[in-house]
Amino acid sequence: MRLLEASPKQRGQETEQKDAVVVAGIEAVCEPSPQLMMPPLNFAMVDDGIFRSGLPAAANFRFLLSLSLRSIVYLCPEPYPEENARFLGRAGIKLHHFGIQGQKEPVVNIPEETIREALKVILDVRNHPLLIHCKRGKHRTGCVVGCLRKLQKWRLSSVFDEYHHFAAAKARKTDQRFMELFDTSSLLQFSASQC
Repeated sequence: MRLLEASPKQRGQETEQKDAVVVAGIEAVCEPSPQLMMPPLNFAMVDDGIFRSGLPAAANFRFLLSLSLRSIVYLCPEPYPEENARFLGRAGIKLHHFGIQGQKEPVVNIPEETIREALKVILDVRNHPLLIHCKRGKHRTGCVVGCLRKLQKWRLSSVFDEYHHFAAAKARKTDQRFMELFDTSSLLQFSASQC
């Protein structure tokens, strides 16, 4: 019998993530090894001490520990998952919860003041290293990171390129319009020494 291996697959954001192995044409699912460090869905470094992702699962906790996080900026309106909250407590990571409703076009109401408050936490280096996340790490996280990029003086085309990288086929014109019109002037005092 010949053993064929497939690369590990992330399986959405359910509470467990598995590795897939194909044996004789049949996919077998097994628990990841305890030595495996698996980043959350849509994980990336934004800047020194700032990371982004989708909602971490238990399989991602070991990886998150390796980042030595001080803070998590959570952008969903739902209470933080109990298992994740216990992990944060054990790891000494502070949770900053900014509940932004996930909405679909054509009516998307992105609360500008909530984005502004989240950015103040992100810009405060005392909270670094930190992880910004929503459910999938696409729209809410993408808008917050896009507004941060404007503070960093990125060209709008580069902001949109990064947004599209994570949102892919689910990119929203309303998110891009929000980032384009977002006024950074009230945050310049926070970003002058931190971006």
